[in-house]
Amino acid sequence: MAPPASPERPDPSEISRLQELAVRRLAPVLATLRELGELFEAEGHQLALVGGPVRDAFLGRDLTDVDLTTSARPDQTEALLTAWGATTWDIGRAFGTIGGRRHGVQVEITTYRADAYDRQTRKPQVSFGDSLEEDLRRRDFTVNAMALRLPQLEFVDPYDGLAALAARMLDTPATPQESFADDPLRMMRAARFTAQLDFELAPRVREAMTEAAAHLSMVSAERVRDELVKLLLAPDPVKGLRVLTETGLAQVVLPELPALQLEVDEHHHHKDVYEHSLTVLQQAIALEGPRSVDGLGPVTPVPQPDLTLRLAALLHDIGKPATRRFESGGGVSFHHHEMVGAGLTRKRMKALRFAKEEIKDVTRLVELHLRFHGYGGGEWTDSAVRRYVTDAGPLLSRLHLLTRADCTTRNRRKAAMLARTYGDLEVRIASLLEREKLDAVRPELDGNQIAQVLGIAPGPVLGRAYKHLLAYRLDQGEVGEDAAAQELRRWWSEQPESSG
Repeated sequence: MAPPASPERPDPSEISRLQELAVRRLAPVLATLRELGELFEAEGHQLALVGGPVRDAFLGRDLTDVDLTTSARPDQTEALLTAWGATTWDIGRAFGTIGGRRHGVQVEITTYRADAYDRQTRKPQVSFGDSLEEDLRRRDFTVNAMALRLPQLEFVDPYDGLAALAARMLDTPATPQESFADDPLRMMRAARFTAQLDFELAPRVREAMTEAAAHLSMVSAERVRDELVKLLLAPDPVKGLRVLTETGLAQVVLPELPALQLEVDEHHHHKDVYEHSLTVLQQAIALEGPRSVDGLGPVTPVPQPDLTLRLAALLHDIGKPATRRFESGGGVSFHHHEMVGAGLTRKRMKALRFAKEEIKDVTRLVELHLRFHGYGGGEWTDSAVRRYVTDAGPLLSRLHLLTRADCTTRNRRKAAMLARTYGDLEVRIASLLEREKLDAVRPELDGNQIAQVLGIAPGPVLGRAYKHLLAYRLDQGEVGEDAAAQELRRWWSEQPESSG
């Protein structure tokens, strides 16, 4: 089959610039690569650096993996690595991959592949090939189908991957229909690369993705989740999310996202919820990492990138389509959309096989994202502030960022007022945290003391009493053990069990 239509050849100066970048990036491992190449060549085998490391070298990105491909079979590769003095492992032997580590350099060497795919299960029927060009053709995209033969450092590019890279264009070595039929997950990978590498899709790739989007349902939830996570952690996930939506892939992976594209008519005005959600995600990302608050200085940062925050920002309004109501006078309401959204978030993340702790955290942030708007002009009592802090728990720093990011108004005066008001709330929270250690708040009587005061044994009633004292502590602050015991007796006098 003919290779894809070549992108317009880049200017020779651009090629020279890319080659200089590649040499600089590969410099730390070039000696090791040459040494391995000579070792394999001496035994009559071919060896080449391939795929992501070659692409990233030309892009000037840091080298994270050393992926090599060879004509040698796995047993031969393992023997050569052992003779080289490497510590080896063979966890990927079934797919032709042997790993090795020597002097701090880790490599993975895979035998040339010439796989066929079972179009029902999407699993490759592993078979080994005999040529580098054949191996490159089975790869997902032309920018990943470039290689560097070792030890000569001969650049191999049968599908014009370098021209595509210079044009920042994502295309496939085979036809995209064939490539995506082999593995539909490659469509999600295409969306991820647009976000991760700032590439554009070749028109034929976008068209094939749109036609084949439904085939993604054949891929396991775990593989889909992993690609979605990589996309969300990219520098510009919004670009990739737009690709998912525009091609129909999101309808399979994350249908709640395109559902946010609510029709807006001239009589019932509300924000474009889809665009708002993408903007909130971008603004949340901009707040990750070190930051400061007026009156506080540097505050506890949220790591960058942070999957929990990014998922919550993207999903915070997914309850709106189900709760939209048209009001008299032209208004639109979304009452309790945060609670509905929390339920939808939990359901979708479970379907994608996220970990229980991740599901709990993201769902809680979605549930709490509107809480600040009850703060109004700053008239919350200390009790309300305590509840805000304790309800957020360890998610407080992320809730701060999500709430700030959720302000997408174009009214600068309103935006400044909201930012200032939330800044005031953060200052109040910090003051209460320092004074009352709210991050470890407990009732002023422990379980044993409660049982002694009430003369009851451990059980459900003791649990209720504990919860009441915790609520009392949040409402009243620190009152001391005597006052807490007095309140406990008052509460007990109103319980049906007290007269028994």
